[in-house]
Amino acid sequence: MVPAPPPSPATPSPLVPHDAASAYGGALPSPTPHTHAELTALLGLLTAARPRIGTVVVGHSRDAASRASAAAFVAAWSTLAERTVLGVVDWPETAASWLRPAKRFAAWEPDAWVVAAAPLGWAQMSRRLRRNTTWDPARTYGFAALGDSRLPALAGAAALQGMRGVTADGGVWTIDRGWLVRHLPPPAPGTP
Repeated sequence: MVPAPPPSPATPSPLVPHDAASAYGGALPSPTPHTHAELTALLGLLTAARPRIGTVVVGHSRDAASRASAAAFVAAWSTLAERTVLGVVDWPETAASWLRPAKRFAAWEPDAWVVAAAPLGWAQMSRRLRRNTTWDPARTYGFAALGDSRLPALAGAAALQGMRGVTADGGVWTIDRGWLVRHLPPPAPGTP
């Protein structure tokens, strides 16, 4: 009798492990209302990108600040010539698997994705996106709430590689090899 092959190891869950979520979850800040400088910088980052970004999908968590940021972005983007919002997807801060919102978020083929969300929810969502969709973090742009240095650790170093975003004062951040790197905002007009 030939012995049965050993069972294959269970596929690890794409969710943030509970101990990691509890270690970071309570300390992560909730999103705050976006600033004018933040929205302006985000629009500038997207319109300056090459190749040209014409279509976006906007995603947001369901807290009031993220909803307002997403709505402000949609309104501003829609006024620009030849710029289109293909869809807006929201998700809860906690979910059983994140598969449904991840599939909705990645269903279109936009030039870029724009995210306004709480860090823990976005960590969960991005892990599911990387595992089950063709979503590309290098084509994803975030509001200031996602510019938290703990986010890459929660999501996993490779899950957010290349994602960019803006700070509340108009600076820019990028995620590179598991590190969140902040760049200073441009000097104010008339400043030497």
